Amino acid sequence: MTKRLLILALLAAVMAGCGGASSGSPVIPTILPAKSYGLAEFQPSKPVKAGVPVTISFKIEQPNGQALTALKTCCEPHEGVDLIIVRGDDSHVQYDDSDADPDGTISQPVVFPAPGRYRIVIDVYPKQSGQNSVFNFQLFTWVTVSGSYHPQPVPAYAAATTVDGYRFQIQGHPHLKAIEANFLTIHVSDPDGSKTVFTTWRGAYAHAIFFRARSLDYFHSHVCGPHSAYCFSVLGSARVTGHSYAPGVLKVGVLLPAPGRWRMFLITYLNGHIVTVPFTLEVR
Repeated sequence: MTKRLLILALLAAVMAGCGGASSGSPVIPTILPAKSYGLAEFQPSKPVKAGVPVTISFKIEQPNGQALTALKTCCEPHEGVDLIIVRGDDSHVQYDDSDADPDGTISQPVVFPAPGRYRIVIDVYPKQSGQNSVFNFQLFTWVTVSGSYHPQPVPAYAAATTVDGYRFQIQGHPHLKAIEANFLTIHVSDPDGSKTVFTTWRGAYAHAIFFRARSLDYFHSHVCGPHSAYCFSVLGSARVTGHSYAPGVLKVGVLLPAPGRWRMFLITYLNGHIVTVPFTLEVR
């Protein structure tokens, strides 16, 4: 009995606290949608053709409804807008550096190599300050490339691979755990067998872009020289920083949000051209 009276008393208090209705019935408050960043005016809005140049363009809409126009320019490799494209079967990744026009429009010419559905990752580094500022955030959408789609299976782990004559070899067998900072030591040699001398591109010796098979969860880390101040990548309260202190050796930071099979696309800039090297990783 006491419990029933307590519940009735609480209901009466809630109804009295709502107020505003002459009939005495409670007023249900209106819950507005959360304010967040989003994409506006995204193109292309229809399927495109493989092998034909197309321009991806969009604006980033801020919580106040205005287009984002101020981007970080201080902190390579964390600045501007990164446009990262992955096919749904993890068989292809491309990484483009994009900047905003004065009105906030971001555009990037792209060639999609084959039919399929491609996830577009827009990694944004806004220029902000203050207690409520954010360092970066991601927005996602899809582009469909018309034609007959033949998904490729994700290959098993292999420690070594050769791309454009450069050999990349993971040292040992990695034991990776989700939500835990790990490192991969990768030895890189030139086509003539000598140790590769790395040059920077987008503020780093190498960019490691990770996608989880099927779900396409995303993470991005960097390998920098010893004096880089902004090479870190963050997941929650954990962070990881890759580095290279000698020719031919990359120590790649890995900090992945979930277990499963992941594809790492290691992007380097060697002798004036971009070399993209895929690896398959198993994460516990």
